[in-house]
Amino acid sequence: MFIQDDKLQLRAAEPADASLIYQWENDIHIWRMSDTITPYSLFQIEQFLMNNNDLYSQKQLRMMIDLKESKQSTGCIDLYDFDPFHERIGIGILVTAAFRGKNIAQNALQLAEKYVFGVLYLNQIYCLIGEDNLASIKVFERAGYVQCGFRKAWLKTPKGFIGQYEFQKINPDRIFQFIAK
Repeated sequence: MFIQDDKLQLRAAEPADASLIYQWENDIHIWRMSDTITPYSLFQIEQFLMNNNDLYSQKQLRMMIDLKESKQSTGCIDLYDFDPFHERIGIGILVTAAFRGKNIAQNALQLAEKYVFGVLYLNQIYCLIGEDNLASIKVFERAGYVQCGFRKAWLKTPKGFIGQYEFQKINPDRIFQFIAK
């Protein structure tokens, strides 16, 4: 599966990506952003990737963010907590340090929205972001996500508890259905 624009492409993660994903998943500096506190083995990641092809049974999908020209992976998008009945899905974005500040997250989010809204025909996407993750907050706000909640003292950090924002975006093709009611 390729969802692409002139610079990036999103594709399903494959077993060949296991060693790269292994590095990302075991980087303790980003664990807090992904709400993880335990390392993953390479075997666990390989098993996950072997079953990463059915969103309906797994309720999640990992897509690699590749530079279109060089095919270099710059990060990934996780679609998770898929709820086909309520037509919603959660989203998380990882862009590796070397590629941050280059609008990759913003562009990848737009591509993911094309898939979620234009292929899956879901009603909404949501995300959860720690209040200290200002870069992610800016990415989602620029993309039209609206803050719909705030959980006080929700995430434990080395410096104490911080809050967590919840943002959502309603499918733009459906938003007028709700306004008209």
